[in-house]
Amino acid sequence: MTQALDFGDWLDICNLKARYCRLLDTKDWEGWAALFTEDCEIDTRPAGGTLEKGRDRFVSMVRQSLADAKTAHQIHSPEMKLDDGKVEVIWAMQDRVIKDSFALTGYGHYHETCVRTAEGWKIARQTLSRLIVDMSRPS
Repeated sequence: MTQALDFGDWLDICNLKARYCRLLDTKDWEGWAALFTEDCEIDTRPAGGTLEKGRDRFVSMVRQSLADAKTAHQIHSPEMKLDDGKVEVIWAMQDRVIKDSFALTGYGHYHETCVRTAEGWKIARQTLSRLIVDMSRPS
């Protein structure tokens, strides 16, 4: 049953996602990992990636993938719906990834399920989709 989301929870979830971007881009892997539930499920297949189950596995994969990359992630325009104690969120996103062999700018959406834990809101499920991908050689 869909319920009203109170402003404090809305703000906490916005701050969760803001930390997601900052900690990912600064490669604070321990801090970034703490934003997810241990049993999270992350699906980047719609953006050309993989399906990862479990926080440690997912964070390890991203850490290895971005070790030599410069990144900038931005999110905005959250749409939130509270349903049975979980919050379903759609974020508009843009990401920039620069590696030695390519530079990518993607535009799309994160679809997430956030759950309240003893430590606060965390990401339990996430699907990344890109609607547009601009690829180039790094300058």
